Amino acid sequence: MPGTKTEVFSASTREETLEEVLVEEDVQKQNEIVLYNDDVNTFDHVIETLIDVCDHTPEQAEQCSIIVHYKGKCTVKTGPYEDLRPRCSMLLDAGLSAEIV
Repeated sequence: MPGTKTEVFSASTREETLEEVLVEEDVQKQNEIVLYNDDVNTFDHVIETLIDVCDHTPEQAEQCSIIVHYKGKCTVKTGPYEDLRPRCSMLLDAGLSAEIV
């Protein structure tokens, strides 16, 4: 038919595309800030700090503080290491227990 273009996709084409996507995901590895429970800080302090440092909404910060309280830890921010490093330092400076993993 005139003007009709037919594309043929083989299994190898799909595999190559999938491999490219997986490699791209590996290159853009996301790190996480994990916040740990302690017996020192109040819920209010943790919530305010998460809002200020991690750009959480009040609801998100409250949920994270509850998870930390009951589970012992919670991922509070994900992203590239360069973005997380100063945020983690600010959490530590505020007296919270956190690390980048």
